[in-house]
Amino acid sequence: MTKAAVITISDRGFRGERTEDLSGQEIEKALKDIGIDVAVYRVIPDEKIVIAETLTTLVDDQYIDLILTTGGTGLGPRDVTPEATLAVIDREVPGIPTAMLIDGLTKTPRAMLSRAVAGVRRESLIVNLPGSPKAVREGLAVVIPVVAHALAIIKGQPTDH
Repeated sequence: MTKAAVITISDRGFRGERTEDLSGQEIEKALKDIGIDVAVYRVIPDEKIVIAETLTTLVDDQYIDLILTTGGTGLGPRDVTPEATLAVIDREVPGIPTAMLIDGLTKTPRAMLSRAVAGVRRESLIVNLPGSPKAVREGLAVVIPVVAHALAIIKGQPTDH
């Protein structure tokens, strides 16, 4: 059974200034729709150290298989999710953000402003998604079809190539 985590990276959400986490809820719903329960759901601040420590703990101590983050991937001065992710992954999976970018550009030129990262730490897949609920839905439409196959490969399980 796949253990998943949803991590919303938002200063305002962390401080309680935003009462609903619509983007995190979108991720949770999409995972439930494919039979993956969310074992961990957190809202954390846009702090590189906090993000990196959270990702590391989820993989190394809680054995989470799939971590989907939302927020902090743009150009704002506090958008540090990609840097935190790069600091903790063992290998990048550049095709995932590239596929999200290609799909996103068919909808809006603003998609090119995303700096999302995807990668593997140990036997876990970490994927950064944008912060808006609409962009999360669109990104998930690209990512969800490959999740099971990606996790099987990461864990060294036989798959049909």
